[in-house]
Amino acid sequence: MTPLSVEIWSDVMCPWCALGYTQFAKSVSELASELDVEVRWMPFELNPDLPPEGKEQDRHLAEVYGRTPEQVAQMRAQMGATAARIGFPMRFEGEDGAPAMMWNTFEAHKLLRWALATQGGEAQTRLKLALLRAHFQDLRRIGERDVLLDIAAEHGFDRAEAAAALDDEALALATRLEERRGREMGINSVPSFVIAGKYLVSGCREPEDYAGVLRQVAGALQPSSNSD
Repeated sequence: MTPLSVEIWSDVMCPWCALGYTQFAKSVSELASELDVEVRWMPFELNPDLPPEGKEQDRHLAEVYGRTPEQVAQMRAQMGATAARIGFPMRFEGEDGAPAMMWNTFEAHKLLRWALATQGGEAQTRLKLALLRAHFQDLRRIGERDVLLDIAAEHGFDRAEAAAALDDEALALATRLEERRGREMGINSVPSFVIAGKYLVSGCREPEDYAGVLRQVAGALQPSSNSD
C-alpha cells in the first residue's frame, strides 16, 4: 500500500470545503486497498475581519457578491440541492427561524491545529467534521468559545485542555504562520488539496476526479525500476 500525505487548506465557513471533502473522502474510501492517505487540515480564513458577534449569512452574501435578497435565496437553493446530491445536507435557517450566520473562524483553526499536534490527523479530522456539521447542519454558534469547547468535548477531547489551547499565544502564532505559509505557496482559494507536498488540486470535484489524481501522484512517487 502506498502512503500519501494530503494537506487540505480549508475554512469551517466554506460550504465547498465541506462538499469537497465529502467527495474526496469517497475517493479515499474507494482506494483504501491501494493507498494509505494521511490527511492534515490547514488554516485558511475566508473572512478574517468578521466580528466576534458574527454576521447574518444572507446579509454577508449580499454584500460580498452584490446580490439582491432574491438572488441570495436562489444561491442558497442551488447550494442546498448540490449538498443534498453529494450527501452533506445543509440548512440555512434554524428550527426557531433563526438565520444562518457567518463567524470568525480563527479560534476554530487554533483548536484544529492543537488537535493535530496532540492527537494526530485522525483526531483532527474528527474535530473538523464535527465543526462543519455544527455550522452547516446544526447552525451552532461556532464563533463562540464555549460552543467550540462543547463541540470538542462532545467528540472525545478534554475540555480543559482545549480551553488551555485557545489561551495559548504560541498556538495562535503557529496558526498565523501556517496561514502565511499557505499564502506563500499560492493558496488563494479553498478547498485546496496539496498532495505529497507539491501537487495541487483545487475546488469541489467528483470522487472519480480526486481518485484519478491520487492514483497519478502515487504512481509518480513510485521509484522507477530499470533493468540492465
